[in-house]
Amino acid sequence: MGKPAILLATSNPHKLREVKEMVGRCLELFYLPDFSLSSPEETGGSLEENARIKAVYAFERTGMPSLGEDTGIFVRALGWAPGVYSARFSGGDDRENREKLLYLLRGERDRYAEFRTALVFYDGEEFRTFTGKLPGYITAQEMGDGGFGYDPIFLPLGHDRTLAQMKPEEKNAISHRKRALMEFLKWFLKESRL
Repeated sequence: MGKPAILLATSNPHKLREVKEMVGRCLELFYLPDFSLSSPEETGGSLEENARIKAVYAFERTGMPSLGEDTGIFVRALGWAPGVYSARFSGGDDRENREKLLYLLRGERDRYAEFRTALVFYDGEEFRTFTGKLPGYITAQEMGDGGFGYDPIFLPLGHDRTLAQMKPEEKNAISHRKRALMEFLKWFLKESRL
């Protein structure tokens, strides 16, 4: 018997690769471009709502059990912004998002932040939500050339290197996405009807 097939409701190849590294031994993973689909518009007011939008969109177009995911960085000194708007914070790309965040925090002593992830599984019958969080700090400048998104300016609590300075397996061992995925996997392998 083969591995259960899940559609990760993203068109981001970085996320697909990261998720495959974490759970690929247990699941056969596909993503939206495999079906010539792109990601739906994120119109939710929370990570959970956006993840649900993605999961429903993917399932309705393919009939495959789908896993919607949304991640944001929440910065205490900015009233927990950019949060759900992390991916479109500057209106530009990842580098411009980081530059805007560093600009807004210039001279700020409180640099505490959290990466948060919400996963929503949908199989046409039920929704299940799983979350993960990684606390840390925003650095004063970019460090490292690995990872993606805000990784070069995020220093996890208890570590002396940013996520972008870590090897992929080091980052994946502690990440917010890993924590949510492990909760999902524990439930899925025990309770799923697939």
